[in-house]
Amino acid sequence: MEKQLEQHLEQQQTTLQIAGMTCAACANRIEKGLKKLQGVSAANVNFALEKASVTYNPAQINVAAMEQKIEALGYQAIRKEEEAAAGDYKEREIRHKKLQLAVSAVLSLPLLWAMVSHFSFTSWIYLPEFLMNPWVQLALATPVQFIIGRQFYAGAYKALRNKSANMDVLVALGTSAAYFYSLYLTIQWAAATDAHRHAPDMYYETSAILITLIILGKLFEALAKGRTSEAIKKLMGLQAKTALVIRDGQEMTVAVDEVIIGDIVLVRPGDKIPVDGEVAEGTSAVDESMLTGESIPVEKKAGDPVIGATVNKNGSLKIKATRVGKETALAQIIKVVEEAQGSKAPIQRIADVISGIFVPIVVGIALVTFLVWFIWVTPGEFAAALEKAIAVLVIACPCALGLATPTSIMAGSGRAAEFGILFKGGEHLESMQKVQTIVLDKTGTVTKGKPELTDVLLAGVDEAEALRLIGSAEKQSEHPLAEAIVAGIAGKGIALTAAEQFEAIPGYGIRAVVEGKEVLVGTRKLLQRENIPFGEAGDAMERLETEGKTAMLAAIDRRYAGIVAVADTIKETSKAAVAKLKQMGIEVIMITGDNMRTAQAIASQVGIDRVLAEVLPEGKAEEVKKLQAEGKIVAMVGDGINDAPALATADVGIAIGTGTDIAMEAADVTLMRGELTSIAEAIFMSRKTMANIKQNLFWALGYNTLGIPVAAVGLLAPWVAGAAMALSSVSVVLNALRLQRVKL
Repeated sequence: MEKQLEQHLEQQQTTLQIAGMTCAACANRIEKGLKKLQGVSAANVNFALEKASVTYNPAQINVAAMEQKIEALGYQAIRKEEEAAAGDYKEREIRHKKLQLAVSAVLSLPLLWAMVSHFSFTSWIYLPEFLMNPWVQLALATPVQFIIGRQFYAGAYKALRNKSANMDVLVALGTSAAYFYSLYLTIQWAAATDAHRHAPDMYYETSAILITLIILGKLFEALAKGRTSEAIKKLMGLQAKTALVIRDGQEMTVAVDEVIIGDIVLVRPGDKIPVDGEVAEGTSAVDESMLTGESIPVEKKAGDPVIGATVNKNGSLKIKATRVGKETALAQIIKVVEEAQGSKAPIQRIADVISGIFVPIVVGIALVTFLVWFIWVTPGEFAAALEKAIAVLVIACPCALGLATPTSIMAGSGRAAEFGILFKGGEHLESMQKVQTIVLDKTGTVTKGKPELTDVLLAGVDEAEALRLIGSAEKQSEHPLAEAIVAGIAGKGIALTAAEQFEAIPGYGIRAVVEGKEVLVGTRKLLQRENIPFGEAGDAMERLETEGKTAMLAAIDRRYAGIVAVADTIKETSKAAVAKLKQMGIEVIMITGDNMRTAQAIASQVGIDRVLAEVLPEGKAEEVKKLQAEGKIVAMVGDGINDAPALATADVGIAIGTGTDIAMEAADVTLMRGELTSIAEAIFMSRKTMANIKQNLFWALGYNTLGIPVAAVGLLAPWVAGAAMALSSVSVVLNALRLQRVKL
């Protein structure tokens, strides 16, 4: 029984900040270690974000056990919940790296000065004699090697203890070889008699400058990585910090985290709305552009919903809080973006596999390089052979490889979020660019999803009077089409009155008495049943129906009065969006439960050639499967409610909605702005991000592939190899940052 309870216990997720990772091999090792723990069902370690996302069964394992495992592997874990209390870890890390760099640079520069002065073309540079003294060079190099470089030894020890190898192993091997060989020469020099003593060619500067350059590269990398999460910072910056709450009749300012559901919040003109809620009192216009992209403020009155972080423009509002804290729309958006940035794209598996076997191979290549030079190229010259081996060890560090994919995913998904496109994971960001066919649900996607009065064709009656009578009659009906007629007539400035009598006739229409006059509104069958002739109105009705509209006949006091037509109107951007998708080489199909004639009418207006009509909500998923069976990669676009099965079945499920609809579980991508143009933008962003990842992987792999043989044949000094290695990591991150400037 207990076992069954454990199996049914809901899985939980936690995020851990991890300190001490130096390359992708570290991330892989932590990930594998966590996955081996009983009760952990999934673990994803993001090297660029320095975070681990773990899904686990709390009946079998707790977070403390995960932290112990991470620490046993040689790293430090900070729980997401404790991050704030622990202070800004990233900021402290950057400050620490700056201090390390300053100390390391001060101690390394005299050694660099001594080295540079040896070249024939720099003979004019003055060099104080004492800098050539081996004891002075030892004194300068030792703190760099063992105090500043202690992190590399610690990392290498932990990696080797866990039967793996990482960047620290390469750096520790390379710098130690240079330092200890120089120490051996120094002891030899000290032991020699004065007559035979001359300053040997030492390599202290090689180890010290390598460590300095690697610290410099890591600092640049940390600064650049910080910029890849700008989107999260911008979104967090949208949140109001405080709220003016009315409790027990008193106004009090509280932190936004302290607002509870049911609180009445006072929002003055110009203030941000602190939480999601419903207007309890007041009228105003609210700027919702941060969520919907709509620049025109939306009028709000009592009963209307409002979204946290939107801006109240010109009137005071009293708002009843309905969603607070992590439940607000903005908090949900931030969560989706964070999860996307922390997830892995399938293409990253290439880098993970390579980095897992890379370091042992490089150590082997360095050993072979040393032996070839020591035995054949420069027989017996230990120093020359060692220098080439050190260059191979250093140039091969796979830092750039580990950063290639996650930094692009972070920058690309963050930039997309700024345009209201939320990718729920790196895999969806990757798969979006492969889409060949897009299936659009009609209602609420291609169309506004809300019927509107489109046509009024009257027959010899006064327009204002006829519309007043028709509108007053329909006002009693609860049918969506009646609501559209009433709203359309009221929008013309015509005042409506109450009907004295009202009767809904199912399948036919309505009958009412308004101002003593009998009013009939409905189908052809209604007027035929009442023996009211409507002449050639049938032709006009057919024409309207061909246009995808629902036409209704009206009669006043037993005489035909005209036609009113209602339609679910097309969104203003739908036609341009379909044209853009076609231009991108994507097949566009519309799916709907409507009859074929109505569906074709809507499709032709927006330029869609293929229509799947009269499809029930439960049949949409089957239609998607049929398209997939044709070998097509299919994206389904719907409103996320009755389209959930189809969204889940498609290769990419795209939910189209605004603000409060963003937590649509069935969708892989959410378009917050509710416009079809965002689909083309999502595909464009996906293509740009994948191109950026491929550039990064090409550079990282190409750099190592070219760099190792160049170093092995002796064309790179170790310190130049160190500079190139640091530059490769920084260049990959900077290339990823270009995505933050993409214009949609």
